[in-house]
Amino acid sequence: MAWLYVLLAAVIEVFWVIGLRYSDSPIEWAGTVVAIIISFYAIIKACEKLPSGTVYAVFTGSGAAAIVLVDFLFFNAEFSVSKVFFIAMIIVGVIGIKMTSVEPVSVKEGGE
Repeated sequence: MAWLYVLLAAVIEVFWVIGLRYSDSPIEWAGTVVAIIISFYAIIKACEKLPSGTVYAVFTGSGAAAIVLVDFLFFNAEFSVSKVFFIAMIIVGVIGIKMTSVEPVSVKEGGE
């Protein structure tokens, strides 16, 4: 479940970053602020079960890769092979961190 919070935070990050760039009206800014709050709430929930360094690395790496891809696809950002290569490196790094992270085993209260 903790990894789903990380994924949720990264997906919502795409929306609030776009909101930071394109918001013009108070309602758009309010939506951006709500997205930021939801994203950071999901990060906090993920940090309850996973190491915070791992959560932050996966969150920022995934979000950055997704934002660059959204820029390519929807906002006509300049496409280059080198950018795609480095996005792929971020994704490989995120997968590597996920694969090498061990979720802590919870210990029941009372010493059992």
